[in-house]
Amino acid sequence: MLIPNPHAIRAPYPAELRSIMNIERAQESRRWLAAWPQIARAATPLHDLPGLARQLGVARVGVKDESVRSPLGSFKALGAPVALVRQVLRLHPDFEPTGVLTGRYATPLQGYTVISATDGNHGRALAAAARSAGCRCVIVLHAHVSQEREDAIAAHGAQIVRIAGNYDDSVAEAARLARDNGWQVVSDTSYEGYEDIPRDVMQGYATVAAEVVEQTGARPGEAGAFTHVFLQGGVGGMAAGLLSYFWELHGMHRPHFIVVEPAQADCLLQSALQGRPARATGSVDSVMAGLACGETSPLAWRFLQPGVDHFQTVDDVQAVQAMRTLAQGVDGDLPLVAGESGVAGLAALQALRADPTQWAEAGLSADARVLLISTEGATAPQVYAQCVGESAARVLQRQAAWLARHP
Repeated sequence: MLIPNPHAIRAPYPAELRSIMNIERAQESRRWLAAWPQIARAATPLHDLPGLARQLGVARVGVKDESVRSPLGSFKALGAPVALVRQVLRLHPDFEPTGVLTGRYATPLQGYTVISATDGNHGRALAAAARSAGCRCVIVLHAHVSQEREDAIAAHGAQIVRIAGNYDDSVAEAARLARDNGWQVVSDTSYEGYEDIPRDVMQGYATVAAEVVEQTGARPGEAGAFTHVFLQGGVGGMAAGLLSYFWELHGMHRPHFIVVEPAQADCLLQSALQGRPARATGSVDSVMAGLACGETSPLAWRFLQPGVDHFQTVDDVQAVQAMRTLAQGVDGDLPLVAGESGVAGLAALQALRADPTQWAEAGLSADARVLLISTEGATAPQVYAQCVGESAARVLQRQAAWLARHP
């Protein structure tokens, strides 16, 4: 399903939104995070896929590959860690920001506990950051989180709490445990009275947009290299973080934003239909685990309501097909490992290509230049292999061979 957002505006970035998230703060977060040993020193690759562009009938398809952002395997390494730094600085304003994640203050932080609900990647990033900083971490997992995702989080020293129910139930349980034990929630999901840390998480994600700007030579106040940007949904945090950066930079010339989520976890599309933060109508459970969220973040919605042009849902079958498309490489393209949530944008683009009416409605044409964000690699290797029909290691072998042929 594709629906237009009747509240979208094409205007300079609103001052009200700039007071919450802005380029200056994004760059500050980026500098602080660069000192963390768990983060890549260089920008993640922006791969052009000309074969896929020809197949889809557009001028350009670029894929920002966040699988190599960190050993953690996803863009989430940009959110929870920098939010943890900012929260520690609220408590200890005399600390040097770049020293928090290098363990300089491990002794004074050893009695501090952070907690969060997660579908996998956010919890893994928070657990790794907490271990680096020297504080304790508790992660709440719901019934649909796989054992291999749990094991990946626990490997970073986090205490795991399992509950029945779905992601939204785990968010509520994390809030209860934090309240009862004096712990600090670190989440990108906002709710009444809890917005500062979700803002910091979202602001951290803007590093992805900042790198795209640098990699394409985009200039303030002008149209950028891409006409269309597909962004993953979830609770809305990642989409808001990237959208805000691009919008502030390009102003009225911002790209056309399409936010994508699972059909059974359509809280953002429902929010667009109802004109307010809303809940999903489906089961929420999806192979796209990182996007299987049932309730919109009110803070993220403040950015998405005026900034997103279209909301779109895709099903699990479409996501699996998109994973296979990237793994195979189309017409000589570089093979890429992209996880279930990482391919949502491509799944949406392929679905639009199959429907001429919706293709035109989304403003796509032979001149379109499309940016996709592959937000994760094979963060659940067994799930990846089941979906694609081969292991991520096999795909990476073909990728290495391709790169050797194209130095």
